[in-house]
Amino acid sequence: MELKLVNGDYLPDGRGGLEQAEEEILQRALSRLTARRGSFPFLPEFGSRLCLLGAVAPLARETAAERYVTEALAPETALKVESVRLREEELVVYLRCMGEERKLRLPLGEATA
Repeated sequence: MELKLVNGDYLPDGRGGLEQAEEEILQRALSRLTARRGSFPFLPEFGSRLCLLGAVAPLARETAAERYVTEALAPETALKVESVRLREEELVVYLRCMGEERKLRLPLGEATA
């Protein structure tokens, strides 16, 4: 786990712990979104169901994608899914991470394979 450093000091998180680096949180989010849900026997809730998008009617895909992304990222308490957009070749996830707006882009082949 990467901890956030400022001027050589770790930052307290206000709950008796230390703040995590934003990059680590975003990397975990990418891992959750690209892993197929249920593919890890000891972590059955890890991953997403984005691989199912191909079976969803085209008009309902963006709504399903948002539901799948929100479900996959629910354990990441430092993240809040703002919206999800399906583009021709990618899935764009708009997040709020530690109070800052962030965007994750996933090639559709990677997210849905």
